[in-house]
Amino acid sequence: MIDPVSGGSGEGTAGKLRLNLGCGLRREPGFLNVDKFGECEPDLVWDLERLPWPWPDNSAVEIRLIHVLEHLGRTTESFFGIMKELYRVCAGGATVVIHVPHFRHDDFFNDPTHVRVITPTMLGLFDRDQNLDLQARGGANSPLALYTGTHFKMASALTIVDKRWKDRVDRGEISWDQLRDAYEKFNNVAAEFHMVLSVVKPS
Repeated sequence: MIDPVSGGSGEGTAGKLRLNLGCGLRREPGFLNVDKFGECEPDLVWDLERLPWPWPDNSAVEIRLIHVLEHLGRTTESFFGIMKELYRVCAGGATVVIHVPHFRHDDFFNDPTHVRVITPTMLGLFDRDQNLDLQARGGANSPLALYTGTHFKMASALTIVDKRWKDRVDRGEISWDQLRDAYEKFNNVAAEFHMVLSVVKPS
C-alpha cells in the first residue's frame, strides 16, 4: 500500500518521493498519484490549492504537472503560494515536468477551468539568477524568485506544434521557416509547451 505522505510502501523513502499532481486518469506507476477528484481513484485526494501541501520539506525528487498548472492560481497570491509549495517540497536537484496548452491555441480557450497562462518566459521569472541579472541591468520584469524565495532553472522548454501544421510540414506543403513565420502570425499553430524545471537549493 502506498503511503500518501512518503509515497513509498515502507522505510527509506525520504527524499525519494515522486509526485504525479493533478493526475486525473493519467496514473503513473512509481509515483504518488494525487488529484482533487476521488472519482479518478488517485492514491491521495488533495486539492492543490489547499496549502500547505501534506509532504515534508525537500521530500520530492520528481514532480509531474501534466496539463495541471494552467488550472491553478486564479489570483496572483494563490499562484505564488503554489509555486512556493512546489519549491518547498522539492529536494535540491529535483525535476519538475510541466505540460501546458499554448496560450494561443483553442485548447486553452475552450476549457473554462483554465485560469492562468503558463509560458517558459513566465516560469523563467522564478529563476533567482535571472532576477539578479535583471536587477543589475535595471530591467522591469518582476523578480518573482526574489519575491517568493524560490529558485527554479529551466532545464528544457519545447514548443509542440499542432498536428495539422506538423502534417503540412511532413507532406512538404510548407517549410519549417514558413511554419515559424505562421507561429508568429496565427493562432492554433503551437499546441503546447513541454518544460522541465530543475530545483536549486542552498547546499
